[in-house]
Amino acid sequence: MYAVKEIFYTLQGEGAQAGRPAVFCRFAGCNLWSGREADRETATCNFCDTDFVGTDGHDGGKFAGADALAKACRTAWRGNSGTPPFVVLTGGEPMLQVDEPLIAALHAAGFEIAIETNGTRPAPPGIDWICVSPKADAPLVVSEGDELKLVYPQAGAEPERYAGLAFRHFFLQPMDGVAREANTRAALAYCLAHPRWRLSLQTHKLLGIP
Repeated sequence: MYAVKEIFYTLQGEGAQAGRPAVFCRFAGCNLWSGREADRETATCNFCDTDFVGTDGHDGGKFAGADALAKACRTAWRGNSGTPPFVVLTGGEPMLQVDEPLIAALHAAGFEIAIETNGTRPAPPGIDWICVSPKADAPLVVSEGDELKLVYPQAGAEPERYAGLAFRHFFLQPMDGVAREANTRAALAYCLAHPRWRLSLQTHKLLGIP
């Protein structure tokens, strides 16, 4: 059984795949925050801006098996260019639910598979693109992949802590909220001083798309 908040077709808004058409499959639940505002201040990650509670979002629900969920994702794909469909497994924390049967079912449906994870749980084999977004005070067990996308700034999660890990791309993403402009300037300055890091902006918010 897979609990999914929502499934929708959009453009990837962040990181190395920004601008790419994708089906987003957002799983319900996270191991670093309950999703309840009453628990935010005491959560391990208290700056999350995503609603991942429940299964009541667009095309969300509880899926009895991997084939049913893969079919729902394939139905959401609207691209017709002949390129392989692309699905982003996100959350919440998708690694609480993503398993080898789901990876196999999505590949059988023709998908290239990406995952966005906090990196606190190991990834099953077969995922085509792994994006890790580390959180301060949370253990990091996924230390290699395609993309490390660090929300910045975070006390206790400074970029130099992760710069030696085995990722192909390193991004700083300014923390959203009341200090977004100051955080963006700080991230820009850090990237200019440390060219290994690139700036990631949440272009979906700038464009007003999901």
